Amino acid sequence: MTDIFAPAAGATPIQPDDQKKLIPTWIQNRDDLNIAEEDNIASGFAWARRRRLKPLAIATDAFSRRLHREMFGKVWKWAGEYRQVELEGIGAPRWQLAARSAELFDQFRFWIENGTFGPDELAVRFHHQLVLLHAYTNGNGRHARLMGDLLVEALGAKPFSWGSGNLQDDTGALRAAYIATLRKADKGDISDLLAFARS
Repeated sequence: MTDIFAPAAGATPIQPDDQKKLIPTWIQNRDDLNIAEEDNIASGFAWARRRRLKPLAIATDAFSRRLHREMFGKVWKWAGEYRQVELEGIGAPRWQLAARSAELFDQFRFWIENGTFGPDELAVRFHHQLVLLHAYTNGNGRHARLMGDLLVEALGAKPFSWGSGNLQDDTGALRAAYIATLRKADKGDISDLLAFARS
């Protein structure tokens, strides 16, 4: 069992004040938190799959926030709300989140309408930009991967495998490889992230 606030490699740090925003009172450590979040994410996943939305309906701030709330709303009071704290070296400044989110979704709706990229590349770019924005206090990677999966499926392709393993294992080589592909994408090259998504 690990401390709930012990930093996980490459994950958004959990702040001590966040414990007040936990909904389940039984969570005492990171293992408990992981169990609660996994259960909530499973119900959020099922909720999203039942929607069978068109690509343009997925690429909206309203859907993104609702999905985050469905994925984390049984665990965190702030689920689906833009983060209120600055993250050192991660994400857009909090005061820019609403505007940057609007720009992101406008850009992707334009790309969808104009067929700018094929399904895989468009969905991987979507995932990467959501991670880069880091709009939420926690769960950004998991949320962005599901958003990417939903978009690629709505565009007629199969969902991604994202390395075919557990990306939540903060000591694993798979997570390290995923983070390395994100960092390369941050520099403008999404080729490794695209390959990883289908590996």
